[in-house]
Amino acid sequence: MAGKMVVLTIKGLEDMFAPLLQKWVGIVRLKKVHAQIVKFSLAQSSFLMTKMVDICDKNGEIEYATLLFKQMVEPNSYLYNAMIRAYTHSHLYISTINVYKQMLRDGDPQAKDPIFPDKFTYPFVIKSCGGLLCLDLGKQVHVHACKFGWKSNTVIENSLLDMYIRCDNLSDAHKMFEEMSERDVISWNSLITGHIKLGQVRRARAMFEEMPEKTIVTWTAMISGYTRNGFDAEALDVFRRMQMEGVEPDWVSLIAVLPACAQLGALELGKWIHFYAEKNGFLHITCLCNSLIEMYAKCGSVNQAWQLFDEMLERDVISWSTMIGGLANHGKAREAIVLFQEMQRAKVEPNEITFVGLLSACTHAGFLEEGLMYFDSMRKDYNLEPGIEHYGCLVDLLGRTGRIDRALETIKNMPMKPDSAIWGSLLSSCRTHSNLEVAVIAMEQLLELEPDDAGNYVLLSNIYAKLGRWNGVSRMRKLMRSKSMKKTPGGSVIEVHNVAENFISGDRCNPYTEVIYSILELLALHQSGYGDVLEILPEDASEKWSLGKESDSLSNRSREMAEEVVGQLAWNEARMEFVQRLIQGLNLELELLELILAYNCQSVIALTCVRRLVCPPERQVVSSIG
Repeated sequence: MAGKMVVLTIKGLEDMFAPLLQKWVGIVRLKKVHAQIVKFSLAQSSFLMTKMVDICDKNGEIEYATLLFKQMVEPNSYLYNAMIRAYTHSHLYISTINVYKQMLRDGDPQAKDPIFPDKFTYPFVIKSCGGLLCLDLGKQVHVHACKFGWKSNTVIENSLLDMYIRCDNLSDAHKMFEEMSERDVISWNSLITGHIKLGQVRRARAMFEEMPEKTIVTWTAMISGYTRNGFDAEALDVFRRMQMEGVEPDWVSLIAVLPACAQLGALELGKWIHFYAEKNGFLHITCLCNSLIEMYAKCGSVNQAWQLFDEMLERDVISWSTMIGGLANHGKAREAIVLFQEMQRAKVEPNEITFVGLLSACTHAGFLEEGLMYFDSMRKDYNLEPGIEHYGCLVDLLGRTGRIDRALETIKNMPMKPDSAIWGSLLSSCRTHSNLEVAVIAMEQLLELEPDDAGNYVLLSNIYAKLGRWNGVSRMRKLMRSKSMKKTPGGSVIEVHNVAENFISGDRCNPYTEVIYSILELLALHQSGYGDVLEILPEDASEKWSLGKESDSLSNRSREMAEEVVGQLAWNEARMEFVQRLIQGLNLELELLELILAYNCQSVIALTCVRRLVCPPERQVVSSIG
C-alpha cells in the first residue's frame, strides 16, 4: 500500500510539472524548471525528460538534450524516440544510428515494459541512413522494420522510398513503390523527384502523367525538374497547364518557373508572375524577389530589376549579388561598382558570387585597375579564395586590355587547372590584339580540352587571316574538313504573345520556313538600301509604299510590306495565324532593327525585330515581342 502511495505521489508531481514544459518554453526557463525537477527527485522520470528533450529539439539545444538523455538510467521507448528525432532534426545522423543501436541493445523481451522500435522510431532512423547515403545500413534497417512488423506502414514505406532515392538506387525504389500497401501523394512525389534528380526527366514525366491526383508540390517538382535539366519550354508548358487545371501557384512554384522565363526571355510571363506575386502578398519573400530580379536582368529589363531591388523590404547577399551581376551583364559597370560600395556601407558581407559580378563589370568596361584591386580585395579584405570563375574574369580583363602575356602568366600561376572557357577567352583576346604566338599556345590547350569544338578552329583561322597568314587559314580549314567539323549554328528564342518560338540559323525544318525567309529577304533588302524589290512584291508595291520617299517611316512601310508578303505566301490558316502573331508584335523602327546576315557556314544568320535584344555570353539571342 505504501509503495502504491509513492507511485501516485510521483505521478502527481509529474502532472504538476507537465504544464510547465510546453514546447513554446525557451531554454532559459527550461533550465529553471529542470532545477526544480531535480530538487523533487524526478531526474529519472522518462515522462518529464521526454518533454524536456522535445523542447531542446525545438530550440536547437541538442547538447543539452544529450546531457538529459545520458543522465537517464533506464530510458523508455518514448525518450529514445524523442532523442532519435532530435538528432535527426539536427542532421546528426551518426548519433541517431548510435541511439537506435542502444535502443536495440536495451530491448529486453522479458522486461515488464520492453523497449522496441515502433512506427515513430523508423521514419527518423531511415531518414538518417539516407542522410548518410549509406545504402547497406538502410537495407539493414529495412529488414529490422519488417521484422518488428512495420512493413505495411505508409509513413515508414515512404521513408524507405526516399532513402533508396537519396542513395541513387532507383531499382530498389521502384520495387518498394510497386510493393507498397498504399501509395499516397508523398510516394508519387518522391519517385518523380528521384528520376528528376538523376536527369531522367522523361520517366519522371511519364509517372507525373500516371499520377491519379497531383498537388502543388507535384507540379512544382515537375517544373523544377525541367528547369534544372535545361527543358525550359517544357517548364513553361507545365506551369500553364497547372493553372488551366485549377491549381494556383504558390511562391515556391513561382521560384521554380522563373529561371525558365529568364532563359527563354519570356518577359511577359515574368511580368505576370511579378504581378501575381504582388497580388498574393508574396513580395515579402526575399528569395522570390531575388529570382524576379534575375529574370528581369536576363530578359534585358535591367531598369525593372533595379526598381524591384529598390522596393525590397529585406535584402540578403544574394539580392545585392544578383543586381550587381545584372548591371554588369548590361554594360553598366560604373553602376555595378557604385552598388557594391553601397553594399559595403550597408554592412552586407559579399560572397564569391558578388565578386564574379563585380569583376565581370570591370571586364566588360575595361576597368583594369579597379578589376585588379577587387581581385586582391577578395583575399585581403574578405578572406575569400578566388575560384576559377574569378580567375576567368581576371584573364579576360587582362586580355581585353591588351595584357596578353600577363594573362598567360596568370593562367600558368592559377592554383587550379584552367578550363576551356579560360583558354577560349585568351584565344579570343589574341584575335583582338593579333597575338599569334600566344594564340597557338591557347589553341594547343583547347585541342586537349575540346578537340571537337569547331569554334576554336574558326577563331585561330581568323587570327591567321587578320595577320595575312593565308597558309594558316588553309591549314585550319583543311583540319576542320578532315574532322567533318561545322560551327554550331546560332540560335534565338522569341516570345510572341507569351509563346516562346525557337529559331536556328539556317534551319529549314520550321513549318513556316518559306514565310520566315521571305520576310527576312524583304527586310534585308530594304535595310541594305535596295529600292528594287519588285521581284518579290506586287507590281504596284513601290508606288503603294513609296519606297523612295524619305518622308515615310520605316516602321509603317516594313509592316505593310511584311503583311503583303504574308498575304501571298500564307496559304493555310495555321501558317497565317503564326505569321500574323509575329507581324502584330513587330516593332520595326530603325534604331531597334537588328539584322545579322551571312553567306557561309562560318557566320550566323539571325534577324529579330524586337523591342529588346539581349546577347548573353554564349551569344544566344533572346528577344521578346508583344
